[in-house]
Amino acid sequence: MMIPQPVVDKLNQQIANEFGAAHNYLAMACRFDELGLKKLSEFFFRQSDEEREHGRKILDYVLEVGALVKLQSTPEPSGDMSSPKSIVSSALEQEKEVTRQINEIAATAEANKDFATRSFINWFIDEQVEEVSTMSELLNLVELAGDSHLLQVEMRVAKMLAVPHSS
Repeated sequence: MMIPQPVVDKLNQQIANEFGAAHNYLAMACRFDELGLKKLSEFFFRQSDEEREHGRKILDYVLEVGALVKLQSTPEPSGDMSSPKSIVSSALEQEKEVTRQINEIAATAEANKDFATRSFINWFIDEQVEEVSTMSELLNLVELAGDSHLLQVEMRVAKMLAVPHSS
């Protein structure tokens, strides 16, 4: 089964977007480690792994439908890494951007009457609701804690990490 080229192009771009998000999360994890916030670091390492899995899931789909995968370069990590609050705020903005990108794929699939891809992308739409919610909650926690109570955020994140997460 071949899917329309405009959809293939969007999916190939999204593979790069997901690997770029993974790269950003790696940088965030490293910054949290530098700050001594080991649980936040672990959380962001996990987020990086999850984004790589998402990129691979899209890549596998493109191969499955017989389309050509065109890997693209990913940019250097970006976003303000000056404080825990700025890092989490950048992560939330990244998730909002990924949501916009996923919605664009859905719209392109619909416009091209590509119902297979439209069905496939539903999983990512649902996943983005969870991702934005998680980052919003984390940002709220960091803001409530302020710089002087970040160890309480660490304890809360440790509890979040103890709960298995499906990606």
